[in-house]
Amino acid sequence: MTTKEQLLTLLEARQGSFVSGEELAGALSLSRAAVCKAIKTLRQEGCAIEAITNRGYRLSPDSDILSAQGVKKHLNSFFQITVSPSVDSTNTLLRSMAEQGAPEGTVVIANAQTNGRGRRGRTFYSPGDTGIYLSLLLRPVNADPRQAVTLTAAAAVALCQAMEAVSGAQPQIKWVNDIFLNGRKVSGILSEAAFGLESGVPEYVVVGVGVNVYTPKGGFPPELVEIAGALWDRPVPDGKNRLAAEFLNRFWALYTAGDPSSFLEDYRRRSLVVGKDITVIAGNAETPAHAVGIDDNCRLLVRYENGETAALSYGEVRIRTQPFFC
Repeated sequence: MTTKEQLLTLLEARQGSFVSGEELAGALSLSRAAVCKAIKTLRQEGCAIEAITNRGYRLSPDSDILSAQGVKKHLNSFFQITVSPSVDSTNTLLRSMAEQGAPEGTVVIANAQTNGRGRRGRTFYSPGDTGIYLSLLLRPVNADPRQAVTLTAAAAVALCQAMEAVSGAQPQIKWVNDIFLNGRKVSGILSEAAFGLESGVPEYVVVGVGVNVYTPKGGFPPELVEIAGALWDRPVPDGKNRLAAEFLNRFWALYTAGDPSSFLEDYRRRSLVVGKDITVIAGNAETPAHAVGIDDNCRLLVRYENGETAALSYGEVRIRTQPFFC
């Protein structure tokens, strides 16, 4: 653990209380100058650290700092966690680490992404200090190529449960990978698998989650202002650490259970699209349909205008405001 990480751990343990520079230096076996340098670095990385002469340092009582130490203190299982101020894309970084042999349970979290990725080649808006951008590495045994949709569904349920646990909110799932709250998108999930050339089965899967925890300063950009929302409208002390840990705890329990029935009813209950008229988007084609239900493999069951039915494993849907069916 680096000096700044040790210092942040001490300040988090005394959240809201002042700790003298002398006490910090003694606890870390450092000089006062080294403590000051570490404080300066943490502030540059966005940590709200207050300082008062003759009293010392403290994390602002209203601060919500995302850190590896902060996440770990809420975890039920072991994860190898790295938290960075900013990365290109947590999914891209973790895929590179997976290719180098990173073990299952490796987690990359960032306070910001410069090239966050969504489905269908879209970007995922990832401003600094207002969200959680997290990717988790899985190496499923006896993996099935169809497992990606199940893992995405499990991640959606786990994230909804985590949000509910830390905030009391009741989010819904827009098939297959978006989380909505009060009619606005607050999270997106992107699962990516690497397949063996000979086996044709996934060698590893990266599950990526992006969450709008707070509304960015100045609001969302014009193209998102009518679509995007956030979990909280004001800082919640330790909120991001608790949310990240709750997600990891709950997803890991569902993943290791190895049985979609452990979350399927919750997935169905939270569905935003079942029972509604939708547009199915596949490539450049858009086809009107009615969402009938979700099957035991987490596929969306639809009925098209001509009466034909289908079970969708992937794709995108848009809820229609004007019905096609009487």
